[in-house]
Amino acid sequence: MENDSGNRRAGDYVDRIEAACMALSTFPERGTVRDTVGPGVRIVGFERRVSIVFRVDGGTVVILRVLYGGQDYPAGSEDDADT
Repeated sequence: MENDSGNRRAGDYVDRIEAACMALSTFPERGTVRDTVGPGVRIVGFERRVSIVFRVDGGTVVILRVLYGGQDYPAGSEDDADT
């Protein structure tokens, strides 16, 4: 039972992260612009522990990374987002 509860909480957390990513389409210009990371790259925080790294490409929000707990997104990393 304890394991099921943990799995359920983890699933709920992932669902909330996905919802936050989807919500970026409503107002894609939110977040902090981080041109030092890459052209047009923005970062927005989620629930104090997660950073969503994205850019807007022709009206489409492209999620580059979802970082947890202070992970860093180094400059130039936008080129390897699809690997």
